[in-house]
Amino acid sequence: MKLSKTILFLTIAALFAFAGSTFAQNNSKTAAGSATALEKKIMRTIENLPNYGVFDHISFALNDSGQVTLSGKVLSLGTSSIAKKAVEKLPGVTGVVNNIENLSNNASDDHIRHRMLATLAPQPVIGGLFQEPNPSVRIIVEHGRVSLEGWVANQGQKDTIYVLASGVPGVFKVTNDLRVGKEKV
Repeated sequence: MKLSKTILFLTIAALFAFAGSTFAQNNSKTAAGSATALEKKIMRTIENLPNYGVFDHISFALNDSGQVTLSGKVLSLGTSSIAKKAVEKLPGVTGVVNNIENLSNNASDDHIRHRMLATLAPQPVIGGLFQEPNPSVRIIVEHGRVSLEGWVANQGQKDTIYVLASGVPGVFKVTNDLRVGKEKV
């Protein structure tokens, strides 16, 4: 009798332990799923900002507590503060750190921006990557230095954009931060 009570107690304890570990695994999957859903909402919110164009690039990081850190560079005036306000309103976001830099609007960089689009946009294989709204490739120009940001379908597109961008008059340096494949999130 004493042995059967002990076996019964151990069986019940084992069931509780198993249920607890299953609950913990399900909660961690749910938390990971909700973080991914929140990341998608943040990304869509940024992509749908007014005046967020081909010469702007915003990225973000989301930590476990719901704090979002925005970074990048924008040419369009007000886009930095609008991005912060829009992301702050999302359910699940506990705070926003805004590290987005505003690019200066000078004649030399403006000339480079327009020459970049004039060179890249007409190209049949890559031209569609620069179309607004929400272009796949973004061109950041700062003091004659160009940074290519975004996503392309293959290495050939990445290389073509880099070579053509490097040949635009007035460009001192091109940094090719384009990623190949599908956009994450």
